[in-house]
Amino acid sequence: MPIFIDRRLNPKDKSLGNRQRFLRRVRAELKRNVQDEIRAGRIADADGQQTVSLPAKGTGEPSFRDAKDSGQRQYVMPGNQHFTPGDQVPKPSQGSGAGSAPGLQPSEDDFRFVLSREEVLDLFFEDLELPDLVKLNLKEILAFKPRRAGYSVSGSPTNISIARTMRNSHGRRIALRRPKREEVEAIQQEIASLEADGADIADCRRVVALRAELDRLERRRRVIAFVDPVDIRFNRFDAQPLPNTKAVMFCLMDVSGSMGEREKDLAKRFFVLLHLFLKRRYERTELVFIRHTHTAQEVDEDTFFYSTQSGGTVVSTALEEMQSIIARRYPSREWNIYAAQASDGDNLSTDSQRCLSLMDSEIMRLCQYFAYVEIIDERESEIFGSTDNGTSLWRAYRTVRERWPNFDMSRIAKAADIYPVFRQLFTRQPAQPRG
Repeated sequence: MPIFIDRRLNPKDKSLGNRQRFLRRVRAELKRNVQDEIRAGRIADADGQQTVSLPAKGTGEPSFRDAKDSGQRQYVMPGNQHFTPGDQVPKPSQGSGAGSAPGLQPSEDDFRFVLSREEVLDLFFEDLELPDLVKLNLKEILAFKPRRAGYSVSGSPTNISIARTMRNSHGRRIALRRPKREEVEAIQQEIASLEADGADIADCRRVVALRAELDRLERRRRVIAFVDPVDIRFNRFDAQPLPNTKAVMFCLMDVSGSMGEREKDLAKRFFVLLHLFLKRRYERTELVFIRHTHTAQEVDEDTFFYSTQSGGTVVSTALEEMQSIIARRYPSREWNIYAAQASDGDNLSTDSQRCLSLMDSEIMRLCQYFAYVEIIDERESEIFGSTDNGTSLWRAYRTVRERWPNFDMSRIAKAADIYPVFRQLFTRQPAQPRG
């Protein structure tokens, strides 16, 4: 009898094929639920499992059933006490079963589906067509430095510890009583002096005894090596994690009245991607959230994304707040400073010139890299997509880009633009020397 062994990779259980078919059937509903869950939850929870509820209708697996109106069949029902072959079974009356009024008959709860971390990210970023992150502008924060960790019996010849090897050799020679060189030389001198004085019977016997002892000592010295392989020790080094650089990312977002729900949602999704990017690659990077209307303030994560405060627009207040925080907590000689700003570009022309002055005089000298994202209407994308015309803030930042190679900017009109723009902003060559 043949034995078949299925060696195909199939994680966890045997329902992988059914699970994938189910995901394809309800992808649109799952995607909508995942986005709603992430909008309503914390920004950091996007990078984890999600439990979403789906209507029970449509969640069943396809199955084959016999056609009721064809063929001849006879059924034997267990527990039948009322019917005999040929009797007609009455249909359920109206108002009972699945079509009954809500609350009068039992019904099924919504189907709860647990998505893995990878499935959540695939659904959330599906319209962004995520490619592989190959080359990144931010530096790796975690480095490894060799640290002395004792000795080992194996290793590279360049790591031999001479002191520890000779110490082991000395102890072994003492324990095995290896003859010292001074003992051998003393016997040789005594033999030479006896032979030079003249040979009588007593001296001859003494010389024979000394030669026998000398031969025994030399054999013992040859057997007990001066340095044996068991004596050799190598310096051992362990890789110790060391934060070779400290980095901080400033997230600046415009939450003024000109930023509608669509603009705020696009800005939030951009910062979601930035947060996941930093969380997965640079665990030790600090995040500073700054939101601004006509005033700016540093806030926590929840306030940054979910506060309903609104007002006028003065973009320079966010840059001034960032400059103040750097001066207090993040000196540029010790920290790698990065910044990402999202706005709809609505700003006073005089304040845009103020932004240009702040960027030129101080901020760009402190930052390793500064990225600006302007959120525009989809109808404006055809007008502004291929030209440098735009708001006063865009024109001011365009001047900054011409002067500073560590500054870049782009526009977002729809959700599908977010990841290409993100990749454009964070897939740069190493920053050029700054003036």
